[in-house]
This record gives sequence, C-alpha cells and structure tokens, in this order.
Amino acid sequence: MNDRHYKRKISAILSADVAGYSRLMGDDEDATVRTLTSYRNVISDLVQQHHGQVIDSPGDNLLAEFSSVVDALRCGWDVQKEIEARNSELPENRRMNYRIGINLGDVIEEEGRIYGDGVNVAARLESLAEAGGINISGSAYDQVKSKLSYRFEYQGEQPVKNIKDPVRSYRVVMTSEAAGTRPRTKKAELKRPVLKVLLLGAAIAVLFAGFAVWVYMHTRSLSRSHMGDAPGQQIADKASIAVLPFKNLSENLEQEYFSDGITNDIITDLSRFRYLLVISGNTTFTYKGKAVSAVAVGRELSVRYVLEGSVQRAGDTVRVNAQLIDASSGAHIWAERYVRSYEDIFKLQGEVVQAIVARLAIKTFEFEQARAMRKQPQDLKAYDYLLRGWAHYQRRNRVSIIKAGEMFSKAVALDPHYADAYAGLGWVDAAKVIYGWTEFPDKALTNAYVLGRKALDLDESNASAHALLTNVYAFQNQYELAIRAAERAIELNPNDSYSYAELGFVLLWSGRVDEAISALEMSLRLDTNSPWNARSHLGMAYYLKGQYKKALNILEKGVIKRPEFAGNHIALAATYARLGRTDAAAQAADTVRRLDPFFEIDTYGTAFRNPTNRDAIVEGLRKAGLK
Repeated sequence: MNDRHYKRKISAILSADVAGYSRLMGDDEDATVRTLTSYRNVISDLVQQHHGQVIDSPGDNLLAEFSSVVDALRCGWDVQKEIEARNSELPENRRMNYRIGINLGDVIEEEGRIYGDGVNVAARLESLAEAGGINISGSAYDQVKSKLSYRFEYQGEQPVKNIKDPVRSYRVVMTSEAAGTRPRTKKAELKRPVLKVLLLGAAIAVLFAGFAVWVYMHTRSLSRSHMGDAPGQQIADKASIAVLPFKNLSENLEQEYFSDGITNDIITDLSRFRYLLVISGNTTFTYKGKAVSAVAVGRELSVRYVLEGSVQRAGDTVRVNAQLIDASSGAHIWAERYVRSYEDIFKLQGEVVQAIVARLAIKTFEFEQARAMRKQPQDLKAYDYLLRGWAHYQRRNRVSIIKAGEMFSKAVALDPHYADAYAGLGWVDAAKVIYGWTEFPDKALTNAYVLGRKALDLDESNASAHALLTNVYAFQNQYELAIRAAERAIELNPNDSYSYAELGFVLLWSGRVDEAISALEMSLRLDTNSPWNARSHLGMAYYLKGQYKKALNILEKGVIKRPEFAGNHIALAATYARLGRTDAAAQAADTVRRLDPFFEIDTYGTAFRNPTNRDAIVEGLRKAGLK
C-alpha cells in the first residue's frame, strides 16, 4: 500500500458489539432484531450528542469515531447506563448487553470509512470487555486519566489477535460511585467530604416533590390491628397506605411515564394530608411488574391499606381503574373506574384522592383538601412535559439529565408561571454538582438557588423547591438554612422518606445526633428500600452515641442494599474497630480504599461541626487503618 494515496489521522475509536448475540438470535430472531434496531438508534443518538460519528454498523457491531478520547469515553459510559436502564424493562433472558472497546490511534480514512491498527485495537479491546463494560487502551487512558472522574483497573498488557505488540488494557469501573466524584474544585473537595452521600438520593427524591422530618399523626390513634395470616405481625396503628404502581395498559409502551407519573402524583397528593402515613413511591415501585397480593404488601410494609389500579391512555381519553384494599383481610373496601378526557386529568386525580380519604374516614380541613390538589398549569401540555422530564431524570445519567432539562424548559416555555417546572430545572443544575458533571459547581449551585427561589415566588407551598434549597444550602455547609428549608418542606409534605433522610444527615453533621436518629428512623419506616444513605447516616449516629452493636446491625444491612457505596464501609470500618474486630475493620478499610482511592480522614471529618463527634470518628477510622 502506498501511504501517499491515503489520508491518515489520529482518532479516538469506539467499537461496540452485543454479548451473546448468537444466543439471542437463536431464541427469538424477530424480538432480537427489534431490540437491536432500537438500541442502535439510541447509541447513534448518543454518539452524535458526544460530537462523534457512526462509521459503520454491520449486524450487532457498531464503529464510531471521535476527535477526543474524553468524548468517546463519556459516550461509552452513557451508552452503557442507558442500555442498562432500558434492559431493566425486559425479561432477563431478552436483555441485550453491549461490550465496548476504545482506542486512540492512527487510522486511514477512505471514502467515509476508517482502517488500520487503530481500529483493530479498539475491536480487540471490545472482545476483552465484560458484558455491559468498557475497556480502553493505554493510549486512551493516558489522555483521560487526569481529565475524567471515572475509576480504572489496570489489566496488564494483553496479547491480541493480529496485533504485533501487546496492548495495555484498562477496565472502566461501571458503578455509580465511580463516576462524577472527581475532579472537583478545591473548595468542593474540602467542604463536601461526603458529597457521595447525596448521589442517588436527590435524583430520585425530586420525582415526588417533597421533604419531611416528623409526621404529625392523628391525635386519636386508630385501633391496633393484626394481620390475620401472620400471627404477631402488626400493621400500623395509624391510618397508613401503600400505593402500588398503576399498570400501564396502553398499547404504546412509551406511555409508561404517564402511568408512573399518575402514581407518583397520587402518592404526593396523599402525602400532604398530615393524618395519613403514606409509604414512599421508591419502596412501592419495587413491586412494579410483579404479581403480589395486597395482604403480602401490607405485611411487608406494615400498612393498613393498599391502593392498586391501572391507567390506559388512548388519544385524548384516559381510563383509570382504582381499588382500595384492606391489607389485613384482602377485602375490597372501594373500587371505581374513571373515564375522562385528558383535559380533566387534574380533576380525575382529585376525585381519586378524595375518595380514598373519605373511605379512610380521615377528617381534613378545607384548606388541607385544597392544598392536597396540585395547582393546574395554565397549559395542559406543560404537565405532560413535566412528567416526561422526571421520567428522564430518574435514569440518572448525563444524557437523560440533559433531556430532563429540555422537557422542563418546554414546560416553562408553555407556562411561565409553572412552579414545578422551575423546580425541575433547578434540580437539573443540582444534579450537575451532585454527579460531578460540571467544572463550575459554584455557578451551577447559584443557578439551582435562583430557580428554586423563582419556584417559591410563584408558589411558596412548593415542597420540591424547598427540597432543592435544602440541597443547595447543604452543599454550602449552611446547615441552619438547610434545616429551616427542610422543616418548611416537612410542613408541606409530611410523608416523604427522602425528607427525613436529608434532614437527618444535616442534623447529624450539625451535632444534633438524637434528632438525627429520629428523622433517619422515620425515613426507613416510610421507605424500607431507600436507595439514599439513611442507613449509613443512622449507623454513624448510633456510633457517635457509643451504641456500636446497634450501629453494626444497621450498617451491615446497608451494605447488603448498596455494596458499592463507600459511605457504608467507612462507617463500618470505624464501628468494627470500636468493637475490637480488627480483621473485619481492616477488610472494611480495604474496601473503602478500593471504592474511594482519594479518601482522607481529615477531609471526611470536616463535615461534622461538633469537635467531639469529629474526634470520635477520626479515632475510629485511624484504628481501622485508614489515613
């Protein structure tokens, strides 16, 4: 080959293929082709968003070219997270997992195609990657190691087919805690040593709008009941309810966001009634798609009542079926079917909520009933964009957050007085800081604050906006302001588990340990499946009180829930050390170093305002062998 006839250049190459593609095709060719086509479109869109171009996509393979390795790796990460989210909606045997290889090298360009060892190395790295994983070459690693906050594991020099010299290979660690935590500004590194504690909590919490710290329960306790089929198992002695995810019966699966949005709105509206204890949507959504009886749900969540139903949207018509069930017996207390024009969606929600409240015989004042019904935006399409925004936000990756911002912006454009939409935009800015997706965290926090204040100017009773300001103040170490913002959110929505969790950690950092324990325990009461960090903070609170065995029990449960969250292992290391379990403490310390190689005791301790608490934590961590 005469090089003078060809154009050469240095490019970042991303090569992807489907792991187990032959098996998928053998099991069901039609379904595999449908999923492959859908996923290929998703990947192509992400490549374009990250300033790359798809060069070729034969069969299950896809080859893309970027001018920057940073863009290529960010694209690869977002592809895997997006595919992971979409796979969760498929049966396990039909999930399509991609392997990705990325290389920086010299390539030949001819008629829109690229050739050479630069491409071949990317393809070989792809074949070495795990399903759902990313491998990058040494040349690519050298370009991103100081620019991106991902964690990498060196796999040594790998001999690869048709390449003369072995290739340095690095595996990208595909955990949520592995991304978005560094690099940070110096101020953020020192002032927010436990920033990771907020990562998943804020992203999911805003879907339901609200915060809380203490439920003002009905002054007259309802008679205590017991589950008929579970001797000794008590359900709540207060009026309590779990709202299961309404089933989407629409032919269009893309309408899933709508049924989820209706469920979330009913949960939020019910939560505003002070005398009713409502289980968090984050917990009840774990039952989505599962065949489960109301009696079993009542027993597992310790609630008296279970609401279940379905939503079907066809054109401009919405059909909602809802039924209220006595969880102690399985008896149907109330059932209703609603057929409404989509334009009456807010009236429909109000009818469902009011009917449930009437059946539960909870006396509410007129102003409580009015506040429970969400304010209707001036343009109905704005509400639809709001639901779509939260559906994107829940996926918790960079691309989906950007899409969420686009949806919220459309809602604001349609209705400039829509407080919920401004709060959503503020959460998008907050997410950039939470996940480390901005080089200017102070600017993003300022934007989040301005948007939160805008929402409150339009609707002071907007709990989501108060929640947003709680996060902003917490990032700035303005604990008293954060506590006041959370307490106002409590008054507006006394049943949101994240509210308790967030206020709990602010109280803990402030040195108000007993109050923190009350808030954190209520958070776990309302949300037994909390993805936030209530358990790590609750364990740390009991550690500070010297109740190490109780702390250990809580923290070990936290590790089961979130084994890759460093915060659980940090608290465990100190607790094991206090209990004299030297080997376990050393193992927990090793896990901390693996999950957070930049962990420093002195930095971690600065979050705690009380010097005595700070000293107690530092001493325990040093005993565990951390520095």
